[in-house]
Amino acid sequence: MEAKNPNMVSIKDMLEAGVHFGHQTNRWNPKMKPYLFGERNGIYLIDLQQTAKFFFDAYNFVRDTVAAGESVLFVGTKRQAVDIVEEEANRCGMYYVTQRWLGGMLTNFETIRKSIRQLRKLEAAQTDGTHERLKKKEVLLMEKERGKLEKYLSGIKAMESLPGCIYVLDTRIQHITVKEANRLGIPVVAIVDTNCDPTRIDYPIPGNDDAIRSLKLFTTRIADACLEGVDLRNKQEGSSGGEGEEDTIMSDLLSTRATENPVESVQTPSA
Repeated sequence: MEAKNPNMVSIKDMLEAGVHFGHQTNRWNPKMKPYLFGERNGIYLIDLQQTAKFFFDAYNFVRDTVAAGESVLFVGTKRQAVDIVEEEANRCGMYYVTQRWLGGMLTNFETIRKSIRQLRKLEAAQTDGTHERLKKKEVLLMEKERGKLEKYLSGIKAMESLPGCIYVLDTRIQHITVKEANRLGIPVVAIVDTNCDPTRIDYPIPGNDDAIRSLKLFTTRIADACLEGVDLRNKQEGSSGGEGEEDTIMSDLLSTRATENPVESVQTPSA
């Protein structure tokens, strides 16, 4: 399937968003060398031709993942990423984490689900008359617990199973997230700046992971990929009446992609 060109990123878009600006040359990861164009005034510049190619692959993978009935988990906890992640994940109907990543969110998901059920129970208590039957101190304690759970779990409280892939905005900050996903074999799509290690990322997007405009550009397009995947899924279900040949083909496609793109063998172009 050819991806819709309007949702791809152009060199002009990326230049305007500052995607090409990396970190200072003394703050880099040598594993990012194949993705670099050069350096200017002590700053590494990212090769946007490569970024466009890698983003094309990432977009298509996310779209196909959602079309196959899987979900995408958006993860971005640093200050400039929070609003972008929440807005775009909500726009495309996917899940998100914008507060501190709780260890085990993926690898100990059953425990996380118990916390989510507790959050739902506490939310229901606000409207089902439970508070009226309790003492004020008990209500305050319940509300304190609800607030804490809501802070960390609000973006995933509707997530009933592990996601089909995760989209990460800063792999250094979210190194535990990436590690958990690698351990479970969940594909990782991520923006990788010049100080990042791209070898643990299934679908790396070389680019500036600090500038708001850069984060917004990529995250908006990834959300568009999710929406396109939802649209494809709906069309498949409409034409087949549910599980059918298209579903099998899409699942086979994802299995093939996973086999061809294991995280241990991410191929990087030669410099």
